Amino acid sequence: MTGISQTLYATVLWLVQFMAGTVGVAFVLHAATYRKPRWRVSFAGWRKHGPPRWWLKATGCGTDSSALQERRLLLAGCGVRLDPTIYLASRRSLIFACVGAACFAAAGGAFGIVSEVMLWKTLPFVAMPAVVAAFDKALLDSFKRYRSDRIRKELIAVMNQLIYYMGSRLHLHGKLMRCMPYTRIIRGDFQLLLNEWYYDADKALLRFKERLGTSEGYSFAETMRSMRLHESDEVYRMIRDVLAEYKAGIELAKAGRKETASYALFVLAGLPILYTFQIFLYPWVRESQKLFEVLKP
Repeated sequence: MTGISQTLYATVLWLVQFMAGTVGVAFVLHAATYRKPRWRVSFAGWRKHGPPRWWLKATGCGTDSSALQERRLLLAGCGVRLDPTIYLASRRSLIFACVGAACFAAAGGAFGIVSEVMLWKTLPFVAMPAVVAAFDKALLDSFKRYRSDRIRKELIAVMNQLIYYMGSRLHLHGKLMRCMPYTRIIRGDFQLLLNEWYYDADKALLRFKERLGTSEGYSFAETMRSMRLHESDEVYRMIRDVLAEYKAGIELAKAGRKETASYALFVLAGLPILYTFQIFLYPWVRESQKLFEVLKP
């Protein structure tokens, strides 16, 4: 009996210790991961008032320049909802910081403060963000074209479904609701369009095409506006014309990708020829030159 009571007492004590330890670990994790809202409030105020003017002037983003307009269009086409002035100022600040760090490291290597091994290991990591930031326009443009192709395919599916509902008594909002399963990339923006539809359809379409930021989004929004005002055979004929334009754009993009792939394969095919000349033919050419130099009177 005494052994049973001791076992029961030890079990209860172990459970109490286990519960106390669990509660303690939970409190420690909560204290380590919880952040007070003062930073959120400060960031919200910073977002409301915008970036500092001195920073924008120092990076040359205080005025509406052509570079700023290009980044605005590219960011909108990529679906990045970021202020282009903040993006351009951050890009230029990053390039300036990386170049300054590289110059500082090179000066340290010249004066012997930093070893050459450490210098050559550090410079690539310092230069890589600057290189990526310098070629951001090409990267954003390529992603914009990729996103436009995906959006174009989804809008083709949506418009085909609208043509399928031609003659139906459904309201345009109901037809668009039934087109939701055919969307993937634009599903969030499409859902917002349907949610904002009954508040103000024109403003909802305007915000929808601004969120997409592509020419396909603009043409789709204008087509839906015409269809909302007057649903007739002319509107469906216009939808078929837009579909034909989208399909032509898809075929053109495919042809462009095939041409790019053919150029890449052509370059790759030239590499073995180059190495063949360098390894097998060049030594013979060099020996022939030496022989002619010896035989020259």
